[in-house]
Amino acid sequence: MNGNGGIISYGAYIPRLRLQRSAIFAANAWFAGGLKGLAKGERAIANWDEDSVTMAVEAARDCLTGIDRSTVTALSLASTTHPFADRLNSGIVKEALTLADGIASLDVAGSQRAGTSSLIQALNAAANGGTQLCVASELRKARPASEGELVQGDAAAALLVGAGDPIARFIGSHSVTLDFVDHFRASGADFDYSWESRWIRDEGYTKILGGALAEALKSLAVDPAKIDRLLIPISARGVPEGLAKKLGVRPEAVADTLAQKVGDSGVAHPLLMLVAALEQAKPGETIMLVGFGQGCDALLFETTQAIARLPKRDGVSGALARGKADDNYMRFLFHRGLLDLERGMRAEADQKQPGTTLFRNRKTVLGLVGGRCTKTGTVQFPRSEVSVNPNDRAIGTQEDYPLADKQARIVTYTADSLTYSPAPPQYYGTIDFEGGGRMFAEFTDVDDDAVEVGRPMKMMFRIKAVDETRDFVKYFWKAVPVEQPGAKEKSDG
Repeated sequence: MNGNGGIISYGAYIPRLRLQRSAIFAANAWFAGGLKGLAKGERAIANWDEDSVTMAVEAARDCLTGIDRSTVTALSLASTTHPFADRLNSGIVKEALTLADGIASLDVAGSQRAGTSSLIQALNAAANGGTQLCVASELRKARPASEGELVQGDAAAALLVGAGDPIARFIGSHSVTLDFVDHFRASGADFDYSWESRWIRDEGYTKILGGALAEALKSLAVDPAKIDRLLIPISARGVPEGLAKKLGVRPEAVADTLAQKVGDSGVAHPLLMLVAALEQAKPGETIMLVGFGQGCDALLFETTQAIARLPKRDGVSGALARGKADDNYMRFLFHRGLLDLERGMRAEADQKQPGTTLFRNRKTVLGLVGGRCTKTGTVQFPRSEVSVNPNDRAIGTQEDYPLADKQARIVTYTADSLTYSPAPPQYYGTIDFEGGGRMFAEFTDVDDDAVEVGRPMKMMFRIKAVDETRDFVKYFWKAVPVEQPGAKEKSDG
C-alpha cells in the first residue's frame, strides 16, 4: 500500500535504571543455569512509578520539542500493556500533553506489531490532512528465571506524522497477517506463554518474515542493495543479519537492535529503532522498518533535507546517556509486583480517587497547568480565582499557565524514611519554576548525593499512587534532577 506525507518529528523515552543481566542470572543460577548465555549486557527497567502511559507521555514530549501542539489533530497509543482495559489510555496521554479537546484519540493493542500497524494507518491518513502523534510504549512482566526476564526491556517511542515538509518521506508499506502464535497472553494474565524458540526462528522469522520482506521489496519496487538502514526489531542472535543476507541487503545496513543496552521493548521496539536510525540518518537515505507479530509490517521511508533542520531532542541517544547501572534484583521484583514485601501500616492509606474531582481538575492534575494573573503577571499553582500576589489580590484575572515544560530549582527538601515509599527514602520539597510559580512536589529518579538546594529539576509525568482496592492508577507530576552525576556508576541498591 502506498502512502503520502511522512514523519515530521520523533522522540523516545527509556527509563533511567538499567538492570544488569548478570545480577538476574546470579540470583537464579541455582535453578536456571541454562540462562547463562543471556546474562550479558543490561535491560532498561521502569521505576515503580512508571508504566506504559507515563513512558508514552515522556516520549511524546520529546517528540513535540519545538512543535506547536495545537497542530496535532489525532493521537494513538500502541501497547499490549495498557494500564486500563476500559479507560482511554491515550486520553490520559492527551491530558498530560495539554492537547486540544477536539482531537481524535485511539488505543491500539493485540499484537507486537501494533506500533507499526498504527503508524501505517496514520501515514495513510495523512493524505487527508491533519497531523497525528503515534506513540508506542511497553512495560511487560516476565516470570522470574525466564528468558523473557533477561531479554525484555521497557521503553517508549513517538513519531509525529503528516503532510507538508517531512524529515522522512513515506514511500509505502506492505503487510501480511497470519495467526502465527509464537507466544500469547490471555486477558488478565500477567505473563506470556511462548513456544519453542527454534520453531519460531525457522517457521516465523525465516519463512513468514523472510517471505513477507521479499514480497515487500517486490511490491515497493526497491532494490535491496540500495537500502541504507534495515530495522528488524528481533533480538534473537543472527536473525536480522541472516534475513538481510537472504534478501540481498548489505550487511552494514542492518541496524543495531539495542538488545544489549535496552532489551526487547515489544510494541515500542520497532518505533524505538526507527527513532535511533533517524537520529543518525542523513538526507537521501532509504530506511526499511519491520514489525513482526501474527504477520508482518514493512514500511519504507526516504529521508529528506528537512532532517538536518530538525531541532535537537533527547531521542534514543539522550535516553541511553541518562542510564544508570543497577544490580538490585530484589527491588526490581518488588517494583514489578512479583515479590510481596511487608509494607507496614503506613502503606494502608485509602487511595480512592473521586472521578468527579479528577474531571473538574484534570488540567491541574494531569496537565500541570497553573495560573498566571493577567494583571500582575504572578504565576501560581494551582490556579484559583484569587491571585496569590500579596500586593494585589486580583479576582478573576487568571489565565492557564502550563508548567510541565518549565525548569525548576529546589528551594527546600526532605528525605523521609518514615512514610511509606516503594523506593525509600521518599524525597519531596518545594521547587520554584523559572518565570515564576512555586509548588510542593515529590522527587523521583534521585540519588542521595543528587539532592541539594538550588539543584535544577525538570518535571516528569509519573504514577502518584495506586488504589489497589479499586484497581485505579493515580497520575501526577514529579520533579527529577536535570543532570545525573555518575550516571554510569552502579546504584547503591
